[in-house]
Amino acid sequence: MAGELSAAVCFAIKTGNFNYATQFPDSPNLRRFGAESKEISVADLAGKWLDLKRLEISTNAMGRYTSIIRNMVPRIGGDRLASAVTQEDLLFIRKDLLTGYHVLKRGQTKPVKGRSVPTVNNYMKTTAGMFQFAADSGYIKANPFAGISLLKKSRSEPDPLTRDEFVRLINACRHQQLKNMWSLAVYTGVRHGELVSLAWEDIDLKAGTIMIRRNHTLTKEFTLPKTEAGTDRIINLIQPAIDVLRNQAEMTRLGKQYQVEVMLREFGRSEMHPCTFVFNPQIATRNSRAGHHYAVGSINQSWEAAMRRAGIRYRKAYQSRHTYACWSLAAGANPNFIAKQMGHTDAQMVYRVYGSWMAENNQDQVLILNQKLSEFAPSMPHAVGSDVIKQL
Repeated sequence: MAGELSAAVCFAIKTGNFNYATQFPDSPNLRRFGAESKEISVADLAGKWLDLKRLEISTNAMGRYTSIIRNMVPRIGGDRLASAVTQEDLLFIRKDLLTGYHVLKRGQTKPVKGRSVPTVNNYMKTTAGMFQFAADSGYIKANPFAGISLLKKSRSEPDPLTRDEFVRLINACRHQQLKNMWSLAVYTGVRHGELVSLAWEDIDLKAGTIMIRRNHTLTKEFTLPKTEAGTDRIINLIQPAIDVLRNQAEMTRLGKQYQVEVMLREFGRSEMHPCTFVFNPQIATRNSRAGHHYAVGSINQSWEAAMRRAGIRYRKAYQSRHTYACWSLAAGANPNFIAKQMGHTDAQMVYRVYGSWMAENNQDQVLILNQKLSEFAPSMPHAVGSDVIKQL
């Protein structure tokens, strides 16, 4: 038996199929001659990957990752070995996510509505990252997501408010603070998480600037702004924005200052910011449970309510940001300037999102060029002699 075992081992070594861990799982020399078995279930892989991912991303992003994996693991099969997952399995899962499917509930099938293309792509992309970790760590030979491309999606065009719609929206806000809040959002293009975390300590009305230092997330924590390009960025205010802030200062400038914890990008680190919040819900509501600053979800509700009262065609609240960009481009502002104001790394985002919208305003650009360049263009003679014409 020993001879046969020795011959079998030698043959496996020669053919390149020998696995020391499989052949001698209890050997004290396992770490010297072969790695431990790397088989892992999908559920265990998910737990390990999420635990390690926590060190790299924000709490808000971690919540999204956890939600996605919590939805994907049962579909793939939590008890299933990660090495047994095939590309075909994943393609069928993607199809079910997109088109919907039926689940058995109390003896009957219940239809489940399909998800949007961007959502499905996000599910697949996030889960692909988990399986790439498995491949890099030796749990599986190859990532089954390799070769699966993202679904094509139509690009959503910006849908800014017109001047008339903007006036109607502001007039439909029932409190002056809400009028000021949405006016400032349109006049500056700030993200809504940045808007609700804005403090008077960040504003210099004499210089006409705002420093964006923090963002408030859906997980109800303060973080640094969304992108590193937007960290501590300076927004130069136009006169209507300055007027709005002066009006708001009468309501909240002398309010109570709070110390708020702001999570830094480095894991486990935070810093305290003194904040006298510009927009304080306590002055606009009689609800005793109102906090000292707004949440993103609550101001979105105020936008929707004002749109209904104004009778304006519905748009998402994020269109306040698009309105600022489109109005600025129509006025002839430099895309690089707009990108810096909005917290983008460079102007490529502006061109990508607003490129087609900018093309619709080419005639306005011609008028601007006529006004600006006419001062520099050399004057041309009004009439040309017949001799000159013959020479031409």
